[in-house]
This record gives sequence, structure tokens and C-alpha cells, in this order.
Amino acid sequence: MPPMVVAADVDKHFGSLHALQGVSLEVERGEVLCIIGPSGSGKSTLLRCINQLESVDGGAVWVDGELAGFRQEGDALYALTDREVARQRLASGMVFQRFNLFAHLTVLANIIEGPVTVQKRPKAEAVAEAMALLQRVGLADKRDAYPAELSGGQQQRIAIARALAMKPKLMLFDEPTSALDPELVGEVLAVMRDLAASGMTMIVVTHELGFAREVAGRVVFMDRGRIVEIGPPQQVLGSPREARTRDFIAAVLS
Repeated sequence: MPPMVVAADVDKHFGSLHALQGVSLEVERGEVLCIIGPSGSGKSTLLRCINQLESVDGGAVWVDGELAGFRQEGDALYALTDREVARQRLASGMVFQRFNLFAHLTVLANIIEGPVTVQKRPKAEAVAEAMALLQRVGLADKRDAYPAELSGGQQQRIAIARALAMKPKLMLFDEPTSALDPELVGEVLAVMRDLAASGMTMIVVTHELGFAREVAGRVVFMDRGRIVEIGPPQQVLGSPREARTRDFIAAVLS
């Protein structure tokens, strides 16, 4: 079986900003990979390229063995249609800093929207699975609540349940706790720990170094669009080889 994610020499530009510079990375099935680094280092851009919210300008990404965004015929590459890209994107679920829940829908309706509307699954089946997911994230009693009635931590747990409802093979988290009050961070990290323990492949952009140390199989440190260092958490976080990594960790812990 190929790795769940392969990024090969990925480049991405936003005008004059070279956001990703030759990034290469493999993520094995069932692995939890945490990406750390300063603001503007390319962490979120890399996630968005894996999920095809951004197209790559150079290099290539494969998800679950499938070339993302393109079809290869011989030596030629052809861009996929929007519908084909949307189909590929279903392989991964993404949880953002902001919760992006539909304010006019109840918690339950938010979770079943994708399975019923996009995947055309029977509503009764989607509801049963949504209730199981709500139980898993500890919010079964909030099925009829609206997002505005929930705390930030509760909204983020609902966002995780909504992503899982689509049955992704890969979960991408883009600083999922950075918009939360400190006392609400733990409840979201607990759900993510449970998800990691279940064997879900996860790529987590985070500034929570304790979570990375505890849960990650490997940690990536990025700076200025490049991978500076990658390795087990005890090495990257405990005894980093690169001065830039040491400086960053010292700044975060100070």
C-alpha cells in the first residue's frame, strides 16, 4: 500500500510570495504528523494543497495513491474537472481554525448535510451515524442546538464530527485550537487524541507542543516555505538539530 499522502517537491506562489519551496513529505497510513512553525511558514498552505483548496504550482501531491488534481496519460498531465476534484477531496476531512458551521442549521442538520446532500446517503442512516459521532465527541445532548448556543470548544467538536461524517481516510487540522479560549482547548484536544488512538491518519498544524509531543509519530518544523527539520517528537521538540528549530521552540516555551 502506498503512503496515505505523498508530497513531492511542491511549490506554491501567491504573487511574489514563495509560500512553499520544494516541500517533500510522506505520511504513512495511521500516522499522526504534527506540523509546527512560525506564522507565514507555509504550514496551512501545505494542508490546503493536500486538500486541493489550493492548486500546486510545481511538484505533485498524491492522496491515497491518487494524483491530486491531475490525470496522467503517458508523460502528459491533464487538469481534473471541478467535479473530479470534488470527488478526490472527499478522501480527506478538514477542520479549520474557525468552525464554519452553518448558523441557520441545528447541530444534527450541520452533520448530516454533507452525507445526505453530497454523498446521497439515506437520511435515516446519516442521522444514526451523526448521533454516534455526537456521542463520540461528548455532545449528544446538543443535537437540536444551534451553533450560536454553543461554546467555541463545542463548536469545534461539532466541526470535527461533521468532517468525520463524510468517512474520510485522512483528517487535516489547521490550528484547530488557536481561536479558542485557553480553558476550552483541552476538550478539543481530547477528541483529537481519541481519533489518533483509533488509527485515523492525521496531519495537524498546531502550536500546542504538548499535544505534538504526546500524540505525534513525527513532528515537522517549517519556516519560510521549507521543511527545516522532521523527526520523532522527542528529537525535534526535545533535542532539535537545527538552530532555527531551537530558536522557535524556545520562543514558544518562554
